[in-house]
Amino acid sequence: MKKENLDADTFLDLDEETLFIASQTFKALSDPTRLRILNLLTQGERSVNEIAETLSLLQSTVSHQLRFLKNLRLVKFRREGTTLYYSQDDEHVIGLLKQTIEHARH
Repeated sequence: MKKENLDADTFLDLDEETLFIASQTFKALSDPTRLRILNLLTQGERSVNEIAETLSLLQSTVSHQLRFLKNLRLVKFRREGTTLYYSQDDEHVIGLLKQTIEHARH
């Protein structure tokens, strides 16, 4: 079933795992701190310290939120020495985030 536009039947066939992941994604996007982090990461890769400093947050707060986002595969990281660098990892969700921000500003 390859269609550009999803039809009503597609949404009737949602399995429990898909429902859970979708609801967790919306949960992730419902938190202002996570939105701020994701929005910052649309501009490029950042370390935990850079995120904390830029957003005036505690490092522990940033680490906690990044763990939540990483578990949903919304962000990914790479290690350089002892420093972890995070970047966005889901173009679909970033697109949704950008559209939502644009809508809110409209």
